[in-house]
Amino acid sequence: MAYASLTSSLPRSIKLRKACVALVWVLATGAMAQNSGNNDDMAAFMQDKGLIGKLGDQVSAAGKVVSDKASELVVNAMGFLGVPYKRGGNSFDQGLDCSGFVRLMYEQTVGLVLPRRSAEQAAATQPIDKSELQPGDLVFFNTLKSAFSHVGIYVGDNKFIHSPRSGGVIRVEDMRVSYWQQRFDGARRVEAAPVSLKATSP
Repeated sequence: MAYASLTSSLPRSIKLRKACVALVWVLATGAMAQNSGNNDDMAAFMQDKGLIGKLGDQVSAAGKVVSDKASELVVNAMGFLGVPYKRGGNSFDQGLDCSGFVRLMYEQTVGLVLPRRSAEQAAATQPIDKSELQPGDLVFFNTLKSAFSHVGIYVGDNKFIHSPRSGGVIRVEDMRVSYWQQRFDGARRVEAAPVSLKATSP
């Protein structure tokens, strides 16, 4: 199902919240990319790049190398900041676990249905080196003494967005923090036609 048709069915308050969060993210990343707090510089930057523009140089590269949907996926994911974690959760209203969040973002934005579990998502996607990470790629961690037991979406600048654990909410974290460095389990890229995605979902 197309992203536009999915979002059109969302309650207006949810769509407004997502739009506001997305705009704040764009402004923040734009400011970081320009290394300037000057309002004139920001205005020039926004005029040059457009309202949505590029989410920094890394998102620009992702749009050219990986997919035109990369920046849209990251902006869409940012709209879910603060949504509570729920084991087995699959929706905005219900709450989302890590793999449910990733699956929902790819289905809404890219139109691909990934497997439900994080280990299955790792198996169905293309391994890449950590140095090749671009916004929209998947990052996996061993958080339950099991390979690929946690997954998030890379957003650039060594950061990723994910639904962390029971009692937590969807948030952005830095992969350079020792906890995540020690548990990093690999990076994956979702190709245009991943292998047997629908077949492996429960």
